[in-house]
Amino acid sequence: MNRLSLLNLSLPDGKKNNFDTLCENFQWDIPDELNIAELVCSRHAKGANQLALIAESESGPAQRYSFDEIDQLSNQLANAFKQLGITRGDRVAVVLPQRLETALVHLAAQKLGAVSLPLSVLFGDEALQFRLADSQSRLVVTNKQRASLLESIRADLPALEHIVCVGNEAPAELASPPIDDSLADCFWRHLTQASSSPVQVTTYKDDPAFLLYTSGTTGPPKGALVPQRALIGNLTGFELSHNGFPQTNDCVFTPADWAWTGGLLDALLPAWYYGVPVVGYDAKKFDAAKVASLMSRHKVTCAFIPPTALKMMRAVPDLFVDYPSSIRSIMSAGEAVGEELLYWGRQALNIDINEMCGQTEHNYLMGNCSAIMEVRAGSMGKAYPGHRVAIMGADGQLLPAGEQGEIVAHCDDPVHFLGYFNNPEATAAKYSGQWFHTGDVGYADDAGYLWFVGRADDVISSAGYRIGPGEIEDCVMQHPSVLQVAAIGVPDPQGLRGDVVKLCIVPRQGVVPDVSLSDAIRDQVRNKLAAYEYPRIIEFYDALPMTTTGKVKRRDLRAQHIDALDS
Repeated sequence: MNRLSLLNLSLPDGKKNNFDTLCENFQWDIPDELNIAELVCSRHAKGANQLALIAESESGPAQRYSFDEIDQLSNQLANAFKQLGITRGDRVAVVLPQRLETALVHLAAQKLGAVSLPLSVLFGDEALQFRLADSQSRLVVTNKQRASLLESIRADLPALEHIVCVGNEAPAELASPPIDDSLADCFWRHLTQASSSPVQVTTYKDDPAFLLYTSGTTGPPKGALVPQRALIGNLTGFELSHNGFPQTNDCVFTPADWAWTGGLLDALLPAWYYGVPVVGYDAKKFDAAKVASLMSRHKVTCAFIPPTALKMMRAVPDLFVDYPSSIRSIMSAGEAVGEELLYWGRQALNIDINEMCGQTEHNYLMGNCSAIMEVRAGSMGKAYPGHRVAIMGADGQLLPAGEQGEIVAHCDDPVHFLGYFNNPEATAAKYSGQWFHTGDVGYADDAGYLWFVGRADDVISSAGYRIGPGEIEDCVMQHPSVLQVAAIGVPDPQGLRGDVVKLCIVPRQGVVPDVSLSDAIRDQVRNKLAAYEYPRIIEFYDALPMTTTGKVKRRDLRAQHIDALDS
């Protein structure tokens, strides 16, 4: 399959504001036979020693791997999995951070026609048990710490046949990997004893490739079956959110865990589709200075950095003075970027951060491309080429520009998922005809820009007004004492307004919150926004509850507030 190269084809004169024309003229061309491992690895493994992965950790020097090496290793791992009985459609789970073995598991599963299930190393026993049991995974690859945890809950996982354990360090020499005889299922022993011959399995565009669990901000996680074609469906947005990708000497990095959609399908795999190297960083937690140093050292040009991480980077003075950057594009998603971060990106890096919006079920749907369109602070941008988005009212009718409703996506789209695993009722509930309900509330302006108001269950109803938390949070983030904020609706203590706005704030280091700070923040919201958005309750926190994908759990904050009232 050829590269899309959208900008190269459509902008010979380099003019801006051609985004709409690009969308009008775009058509998908996706073959019936499709395999992600072939697209992102095998076709680049032609003996040229083309760099694929720079794997770095907190405990050792960086290791470099070519597409040829990764292709051979993933062939061996696929054959090893085959010897363990893994076949087409089986779920293969991987509970590892950003490291070589994580990528190998995904590629090996794809080569077998199996379904890979990425899971976060941050998950505890209940989270792992739920997902492994719900998915009926037959094999899981993990590290020693998680292997011990899995053994303790294995009796509750009847489908799980194999726990394959990876040592703490990737081998420095691939020819002589370490072997841990204390564990019967050792990753590198299985791999090195297997054949490197390619596994011959034909997969098709509608075959499931990944089982990705939703972040669970609005209820129990559901397993979204993502097809082979979804990778291709991501590419228009990927190219445009990085202002024309690839370009000479591009190198991609994300701090987002490869255990979720953002790290895997918004960074690692699309970069490899174009044969562009990726920096993987095995770190226990996000450290802004260490990440900036890594990006500088490896001359990272394109990054996907969630807003929470960007806020942590913004909090470090002169970060990119100390660590000079080669960055030319940052895509950000997961939460609203907001005006303050957009301004910081322009000042610190001389770039417009391109906000993108998508979901596990329907990814890389809309966003910005500062190379060819105006980036409007607070907007999610526009639907990327090949995708259709609309605003739907409660009656199921599509709404005109300016009217607020639910953001819906048309499901005649290669990026669209196959449904929730073993949950047809939940799948059916997400549709109105050919439109998929995102659960996000927003509106479109006259120019086609989409504006996010909030999750349907996050919208605050106060005195007859519907208030989105995003605008308030963006306003509060402009205060120099605020590191992080979540706006939620809680019952009005006076019983007059239904709900009132409560701010849950994490102050910057060294800031001692007091009444004067609360008053200053209230005044800022009242003066910049509207009187009805005035926060009547402010509470300061050491940290906010977050999902593993970096989203604030507003639902948990509201529940904590109500529990405190009841007690």
